Amino acid sequence: MRNLIKANRPPYGAWICAPTFAVAALGVIVTLPAVAAGTEVNIDNFAFTPKELTVTAGTAVVFRNRDDIPHTVVGANGEFHSKALDTDHSFSFTFAKAGTYVYFCGLHPQMQGRIIVTP
Repeated sequence: MRNLIKANRPPYGAWICAPTFAVAALGVIVTLPAVAAGTEVNIDNFAFTPKELTVTAGTAVVFRNRDDIPHTVVGANGEFHSKALDTDHSFSFTFAKAGTYVYFCGLHPQMQGRIIVTP
């Protein structure tokens, strides 16, 4: 009986490889969002860093709060508005059109920054 079970068992590692392949085929692993270099603005010490960022149209910019208190990210012309971001929380916005987007923290309006979007 032992040899019969052994003969019908899949090769070593098949149980591990098959589910991994299935997950990859569904796009779960392959499509996890990643932040491209130069597309993140950090909020720290009551400031946006970098204060000015240039990206191409269609780029998603991630605003990440590294401060110990909540902050928001608000487009000066109402283009976007985040909820209050606690420490290490983030907000992402895709800048679809070329132009200059001024933004500020709704809780601390002296905090300001600018995104320049090129075609």
